[in-house]
Amino acid sequence: MKIKRPHLLLGVALVGLIMLAVPLPAFAQSCALCYTQAASAGARMIQALRSGILILILPPTFMSVGMIFIVHHKRNQFKRSEEADEPGQDW
Repeated sequence: MKIKRPHLLLGVALVGLIMLAVPLPAFAQSCALCYTQAASAGARMIQALRSGILILILPPTFMSVGMIFIVHHKRNQFKRSEEADEPGQDW
């Protein structure tokens, strides 16, 4: 049984909407140890936690942006070469 592409796309979109509808605070309450450690920590520990969060978030974000840039650049490069190969055009 083969799933048609519109149905597959609709299914992926539906799953995405369901994931967005789930309340985010429910996921934040999962680690009691992290919550108690952060609540009882001093100013230096809170700053270390904030720095750690940035260190864990920034590299994947920059890598994702870089990959999007490279893919977009390569896509445009292939489009330009295909347009140049078409017969009847004088470049």
